[in-house]
Amino acid sequence: MNKEKLKEIYTKYQLEKDDIFILKFGGKDKPIITRSGIERIQAILGIECTFKIEKISEDHKSVIIMGTGCIFKSDDRGQKMPKVMAQSFGEVSPANNRSSYPVAMAEKRALGRVVLKMANLFGFYSEDEAEEFKK
Repeated sequence: MNKEKLKEIYTKYQLEKDDIFILKFGGKDKPIITRSGIERIQAILGIECTFKIEKISEDHKSVIIMGTGCIFKSDDRGQKMPKVMAQSFGEVSPANNRSSYPVAMAEKRALGRVVLKMANLFGFYSEDEAEEFKK
């Protein structure tokens, strides 16, 4: 990740120093955006997100949630109309989650993916993606 691109992202989304960190993973630098960074980007872009449980195991330890993000604009009559929309999934299972709250973790992952997609931040990851991304 070049420094100019990173500086542009910090400025555009009013991020703070601790909102992004670089993780060496598989021999490559992976830019990771923290939960607070995801929420800042969401606020700056005005993304409203809804969630739907697509699948949940009987023991509630494996969950798939679909997140739908929307940026609205008002039409001539002041009615809110979707301007941009994106969807993505968040999933957890005992193999990729140690949290005691798997539904909440799946929702965080779905939100992070939707926000990054809507911000065109391809190649970035939310810190909620994997336990090893946490600082």
